Amino acid sequence: MTLPLAHLLLTSFVLVLADPAGAGPVERAEDRPEPVPPEEYTLYDQVIQTKFLTSRTSLVMIERLTVTRLGPEERNPPDRAYFDENRFFEGRLEPDLVADFLLKTRRPSRLEAKFHFGVPYRFVSDGELEEPEVSLGPIPAEFSPTDLAQDAPPTIGILEFSRVGFNRREDQALIYVGDNRPDGSGAGLLVLLHRRGRVWTIVNTEVLWVTRREE
Repeated sequence: MTLPLAHLLLTSFVLVLADPAGAGPVERAEDRPEPVPPEEYTLYDQVIQTKFLTSRTSLVMIERLTVTRLGPEERNPPDRAYFDENRFFEGRLEPDLVADFLLKTRRPSRLEAKFHFGVPYRFVSDGELEEPEVSLGPIPAEFSPTDLAQDAPPTIGILEFSRVGFNRREDQALIYVGDNRPDGSGAGLLVLLHRRGRVWTIVNTEVLWVTRREE
């Protein structure tokens, strides 16, 4: 018996609905990186402003996903043994601060256009520069319009961030930031911040790795 073409097409459509795997790979919601919570961007801004910006910075490039490894030579996410062995900040980090940091670096999260450090920035995904999607944020007091109007300086980045780890009181925070420059040089920093009232400030920094410019 010969079935009409319309009947065959309808049958195929029903089978695809019943078995979505037959239609190709489908991204599951749980596989998508979760967005970074809004409260962490204030600390990212503080790190960028303090450690990287100059009065002549015109653009900052930022890796879209947060990191799960603290350096180009690392193969796995950091664990408690990694911190115990290296004794960062003279081994004085609070255990709950380290635990929260380690928990959040197990898988990547997605950074969004919520930075406000006063300079245009663009995200990088899979090695490709994304289309501009952000505007100039509020210019910090230490910057002047004449500074930004000077000859364009080298672009900052690509910066890569970890999630922000907090202690239980949420008055201490720990962030990793890597600076991977186009000339092959770069560095990775572990940054410790302290909150007094509503203001976060950087209190100490550990250098985890450094690479020199390729000749």
